[in-house]
Amino acid sequence: MGAMIGEVIDAAGSVVGYRHGTKEPDYTAEQLTRDVELRHYGARIAAETTVVADEEAARYAGFRRLAGYIFGGNRVHEKIAMTAPVAQEAAGERRWVIRFFMPAEKTLDSLPEPDDGEVRLATVPPETVAVHRFTGSRSRRAVAAHTARLLTALRETGFEAVDTPTAWFYDPPWTVPALRRNEIAVPVEPSA
Repeated sequence: MGAMIGEVIDAAGSVVGYRHGTKEPDYTAEQLTRDVELRHYGARIAAETTVVADEEAARYAGFRRLAGYIFGGNRVHEKIAMTAPVAQEAAGERRWVIRFFMPAEKTLDSLPEPDDGEVRLATVPPETVAVHRFTGSRSRRAVAAHTARLLTALRETGFEAVDTPTAWFYDPPWTVPALRRNEIAVPVEPSA
């Protein structure tokens, strides 16, 4: 009964951006500008899937597919803790890679094989990323505007993007937009 009450409180809290118990990959950070920080991540394991659809439809389809995996849609029916963020990266015309990062204690060897052939497990190598955080809408237009803002800040501070920007989403869709945590992240290196 107590566990169920805790789940109800967590679900209700998510409406206002309360993120109790949701783990994130470890990183160290340094502020680059008022709106951008540099984060240094170690290697991480992710479950990912590629979806062909428009940006927002791909996000929801990919989320459902990956949620199926962590909620027991795997060879041993193991439930895996939900983490944040959910990542979305362009992979071509109307192709999107959606990614859930696995809990830090998991390895490729300890994770169960997905039941769904569209879900794959991958190692994300260590990287330094520039991150711009924003609240509100996570529509295609909002993501594009915040991506442009991040790339402009990088040019102005002597850094260059070395890969595709990725949108990171920390909250469920029902969270009040003004309280959502969204980010744009892109791997960077100093300009030559």
